[in-house]
Amino acid sequence: MGAVLGALGSCAAFSSCASCATSLAPVAACCCGSSACFCCCARCPSCKNSTASRIVYTIFLFLGTVMSAVMLAPGVVDKLEKIPRFCEHVPDNCNSLVGYLAVYRVCFAMAAFFLLMAVMMFKVSSSRDPRAKFQNGFWFVKILFFIALIVAAFYIPKGQFGTAWMYIGMIGGYMFILLQLMMLIDFVYNWSESWVEKFETTGNKRWYWALVIVTSGIYILAVGAVVCFFLFYTKSSDCKTNKFFISLNLVLCFIVSMVAIHPKVQECQPSSGLLQAAVITLYTMYLTWSGMSNEPDECNPSGSLISGPNLAPGLGNGRTILAAILMFVMVVYSCLRTTTSNRLTASGSMEETLLPDYTQDAESGNATNEEDKPRNQRVYDDESTAVTYNYSFFHITFFLASLYIMMTLTNWYSPEDSDFTTLTSNWPTVWVKVSSSWACIALYLWTLLAPVLLPDRDFGH
Repeated sequence: MGAVLGALGSCAAFSSCASCATSLAPVAACCCGSSACFCCCARCPSCKNSTASRIVYTIFLFLGTVMSAVMLAPGVVDKLEKIPRFCEHVPDNCNSLVGYLAVYRVCFAMAAFFLLMAVMMFKVSSSRDPRAKFQNGFWFVKILFFIALIVAAFYIPKGQFGTAWMYIGMIGGYMFILLQLMMLIDFVYNWSESWVEKFETTGNKRWYWALVIVTSGIYILAVGAVVCFFLFYTKSSDCKTNKFFISLNLVLCFIVSMVAIHPKVQECQPSSGLLQAAVITLYTMYLTWSGMSNEPDECNPSGSLISGPNLAPGLGNGRTILAAILMFVMVVYSCLRTTTSNRLTASGSMEETLLPDYTQDAESGNATNEEDKPRNQRVYDDESTAVTYNYSFFHITFFLASLYIMMTLTNWYSPEDSDFTTLTSNWPTVWVKVSSSWACIALYLWTLLAPVLLPDRDFGH
């Protein structure tokens, strides 16, 4: 009997080990091979291979953003000062600048990673391309490469790196702002259309009142922002530029709000309304405030210079954290939305990212009803015929997002000289942000007027 029990125990142990090995095999294939990352959660809804990959790359971006933000923490700054040659030319005020130097290097590594991926994935047309396997797999290898880039970035000779990378970041950040503006306009149109459609199909007045309350609340916030701008950014009689920025954008926002509810526009676009105009107005005011916060003169109450042992006024943790949270929410939405929208990538129709009702066999391509089966998380190949998004464009978007993150966390400050001994606000940054607010209004105005001016074209709204 003992021999039988021993044999049964051995069999059970072997079965357990075999089961464990079976469960670990997909993980190994995901991390070190070309398999898709489908082992993350057995209870998660099924999703497409293309979606799973984008989620993981978004996690990469998130981790890089968190690491960049951590570099600004006082405790980390003290440790960074001990890195050899990191502060050799700025002994007096390294405590003020070392965090910004570290952010530049982390974001450089992050941007380099996504740029290299963009080059590698150029003209990939389907998952049958060998490069697609690297795009959707080999995650452990890419994590090691990502970490290696970050470590190597801290050994870049200082030289002109800070100045050159700042201007590259400014250009990339501006390009991402424009991309983000298009995504914001797309978002508000979809949001408004969804609520209007629900109100018209159900007849439930809750959706109507939701539209009214949300729209009114956004306009109240925008008006409150304008009042604060006049109170804090126009104190001096010399702040005529700020008065011009605020007044002009206020007038432009009023004009687009009136155009949005014009009968001709409503006739061509029944879903057009004040909700979209309200969101655009609030975002325009945010860009206006962001631009004025970078002015290098007394009209900027938040300070314009980092020099000496202490940080400039207004650069406390609360403001930094708030700006970082707002920035990252917009970055994540913009990156994911950009790469799935056919308006920018010229891909097919908008895709469903989660498939809770069925799974699909990657080999046979047959959908299976899951009502009578256990709900196991599956990721299947949806790109065997053609890619659902442009791989290179996706990584270029994340490359620009990395530069935008860098500029946001460093407040778009500029090194005043080649030794990086001071950081200062600058007028080019002001004009970049304020001009982006005008671009926002212009793009939204075009979406309103285009169907009226070109009635024979389908604009997808």
